[in-house]
Amino acid sequence: MRLERVRLADFRNYAALDFTPEAGLNVFVGPNAQGKSNLLEALAMLATGKSFRAHRESELIRSGTERAEIGGEARIAVGAIRLRCTIGRTPAGTRKSFEVNGGSVGFARFLGRTRVVTFVPADLQLVSGGPALRRTFLNGALAQLSPTYYRDLALYQKVIAQKSALLRGAIAPDRDLLLAYNDELVRPASALVAARRAFVDEVAAATAEIYGRWRGTRERLGVTYAPNPEGDVAEALAGAVESEVRRRSTLIGPHRDDLRLLVDGTPLAAFGSQGQQRTAVLALKVAEYDVMRSRTGDAPILLLDDVLSELDAERAGGFLGAVGGFEQAFLTTTELPRDVGAAATWSILAATVSRC
Repeated sequence: MRLERVRLADFRNYAALDFTPEAGLNVFVGPNAQGKSNLLEALAMLATGKSFRAHRESELIRSGTERAEIGGEARIAVGAIRLRCTIGRTPAGTRKSFEVNGGSVGFARFLGRTRVVTFVPADLQLVSGGPALRRTFLNGALAQLSPTYYRDLALYQKVIAQKSALLRGAIAPDRDLLLAYNDELVRPASALVAARRAFVDEVAAATAEIYGRWRGTRERLGVTYAPNPEGDVAEALAGAVESEVRRRSTLIGPHRDDLRLLVDGTPLAAFGSQGQQRTAVLALKVAEYDVMRSRTGDAPILLLDDVLSELDAERAGGFLGAVGGFEQAFLTTTELPRDVGAAATWSILAATVSRC
């Protein structure tokens, strides 16, 4: 997969941009607050339809304007594709709309037409942060890979929200309604667990190989899936009814899943060095890339926001060497690294992109 053209209109600090990236590694270099991360964010939205950094989608629309547009032309395995995402202000808040090849589509039909793997400094919390971060990692990858997974996830989240509201109510919950919610949860919950388990098995094997190669040691990185529940979903939901009513909370389901990262069997979050944790997250992201490419026959686009600032010179050089051979990758940095090889380098100043 390769992005061949990107157009922005009133997105973040970009009044207008018409950008033609190169194949391979593209490096965006410039001082902070000039638009490097904003451009990376726009590239991600062409695949996911969502920002990886905005707290409110109104932030995506340039100040003083009412509508932002992101358009892209890409070459994927089946041919050329044109994508557009529009974010507009309305009296009820912001609203997004999507187009594929000039035709309007819903979000579910837009998601995954192209695919991205992103790395931002906040992703380092995948090791030491809470389980929700690791579930977001799983959902982000699998929703791009499978429309079915996205639909199952959306249904599961809708029903679990209804069940949670029932349990938190001011009066004792209606038992028949609670059991009905459990019945609705069984199929999507089981599907999510199965999809996550298969994905983690593939990612774990790739991550261990990549981590060992980069670290140059015999220590082994393990990535394991910790599903909730471990066994049959229907049985676990039925067995938890009394506890859930007593605690007024949903205790069972994949909204409580986790990933475990271990080095030689020891929890990485508790005992791993900063270098081990950083290398593990980078290896996990490259493994995500490898699995996406293997499953679809089409390489995703790799987006790397300020990743080099988290690595020492030796690891930065090794990482650049690894991603330089990818079909297309985009990297932001404040200083041009020495080991960029044949990368295309772009200067970004005041939302203006020019070739270095």
